[in-house]
Formats: sequence, structure tokens, C-alpha cells
Amino acid sequence: MNTQISRTVFIMAALAAGSAAAQPFPSKVVRLVVPFPAGGSNDVVARAMSQPLSQALGQSVVVENRAGANTVIGTEAVARSPADGHTVLISGFTFMSLAALRTKLPFDPLKDFAPVTRLGTQPFIISVHPSLPAKSIKELIALARARPGQLVYAVNGFGTAQHLSGELLKARSRIDMKLVVFQGGAPSTIAVLGGHASVLISTLPPIVQHIASGKLRALAVTSRERSILLKDVPTMMESGIEDFDFSGAMGAFAPSATPKPALDRLAAEIMRVVQLPEVKDGMLRDGFAVVPLGPVEYDAFIRAKIQEIQKIAKAANIKLD
Repeated sequence: MNTQISRTVFIMAALAAGSAAAQPFPSKVVRLVVPFPAGGSNDVVARAMSQPLSQALGQSVVVENRAGANTVIGTEAVARSPADGHTVLISGFTFMSLAALRTKLPFDPLKDFAPVTRLGTQPFIISVHPSLPAKSIKELIALARARPGQLVYAVNGFGTAQHLSGELLKARSRIDMKLVVFQGGAPSTIAVLGGHASVLISTLPPIVQHIASGKLRALAVTSRERSILLKDVPTMMESGIEDFDFSGAMGAFAPSATPKPALDRLAAEIMRVVQLPEVKDGMLRDGFAVVPLGPVEYDAFIRAKIQEIQKIAKAANIKLD
């Protein structure tokens, strides 16, 4: 009798497990975890996506901000979440820089995550205080060579994409500029506006108004294509720096063991949603070029970018651990 009961219990458990595994995705609320404070680019895009993505998936989609420790807190939370497709990380360049520059992490960015889709790319801009006698990248390079180690360039943090952009400029043009690191984009911008630093490397949206008013002079953007926000500003390659294409990127990630059908569904719906006017227009206003990539292509992009970051960091002796 006990044997029959045990067999019955086992069969019922197996049937229940099979039924759960067969549940179509999604079967509950989908969380978009943003490892940054509310109000930033990743947060704004995630919130713009949430409603149309909810309609597409047939389930509620909520945005959860889990900021702290240079995105490590929120990223780890997703890595430790059930791998069922219902928890998605919305992150950017920091995800790749962690993989490239940090060895002591509570997760492995490449092994613990499956890329879902790239949403878009974001160029950086090199601008100068108007008192600096340089109206182009070529003139900036010439001035830096004439004053080795004297020009000061400001960035928003050590090991950030802006910092790496500056080091790539120095390496490609063989110039020496002094680095000054600030805790955030606003302080670095204020430093250049006040003449305490000569060169600023930043994202575009916060300084477009300063360029329009003449308080800053734009020299070039770091992407392969010109930015829609500043169509008259040339790229670095147009300015004579060959093969200079260094941009940030925002994308979606899921825990690595997430079933492929769930990943494919998420990728297809997110890639469609970012092309909707209400989402795409917001991304363009924030300086992003909307260039979605599927899981396989995005994975290749991430791995290539990590190698590029490591190469720049090694040459400039940039270490985060």
C-alpha cells in the first residue's frame, strides 16, 4: 500500500513538473531590472518600453531600479534570479567594462548571462572650452603635441567609456593629455565650462545646450556615423583618425540558463518595441542610435567590445580591481 502511494505521489509530482515546464512564456510578471538610479538613460528607455512590451507579451512588465556598487548590485540580482525569462537586465557599457576590467565580481558577466538584444548605441563627444585655440580634432592634436602633458581632459569616472575614449584618442594620435576624473558627468562638464579643464569627453544630451550657446565647442563624435543631435559635428574618422569607432551600447540580458524559446520571444518583442515611435524618439533624444541586434549578433558584439576595452586598458594601465 505504501509503495502504491509513493508511486502515485511520484507520478503526480512528475505531471505537475511537466505541466509547469510546458507553460507558455511568459506566465507571470516580467521584471526589467535597471542597475542605475531612476532618471538615467537606461531607466527612461526601460520605462518607455514597459507598456508596449506588456501589451506584446500579454503580461505586466515592471521596471525595478537596483542601483549601487557601479551596477554590481542590480546585475548580481538578475544573475541570481530564476532563469525563466521573467527577469531581464537593462544595462549598457558598464556591463562590458565590468567583464573587461574586473576580476573580482560575484558573477561572471559572460557565463552567467545570455544576451537578449542590443537596443542601441550611444556616441560620445569631444568638446573644448572656447578659449582653447582648437576648432577641430586635428588642431587639438597639434596643440597637444606642442604642449605635451599640459592640456587637461575631464571625464565622468575612472574606467568609464568616456575615459577609455580619451585614452584611445591619445594612443591613436600619439599625444599626451592630463586626465582629471570627476564623480559624474555634471561635475566634469562644470569643470570645463569654468575653464578648470580644457577638454571634455561626455555623452551628447547634457552638453547640447552649452554647444548651442557657445559655452563649449564641439570637435567630433566618437561613433562611425554622425549623431542626429549634432548633425554638423564630424566623426573622429571624418576628422582624420582612422577606424575610430567607440560608442556606448544599451541592451537586454537574461540569466544564462534561460530557455531559448523565452530568449527568442523576448528578443523578437523587444526589437519590435524599440522601433515604435514613442520608444525610438525618446532614445534618439537621449543620443542613442536605435540599432537592434538579436541574441547571436549581440553576443558577438559584446565579446568584441570586451576585447577592445581590454586592449585600451592594457595600453593605458587602467585597472579597476
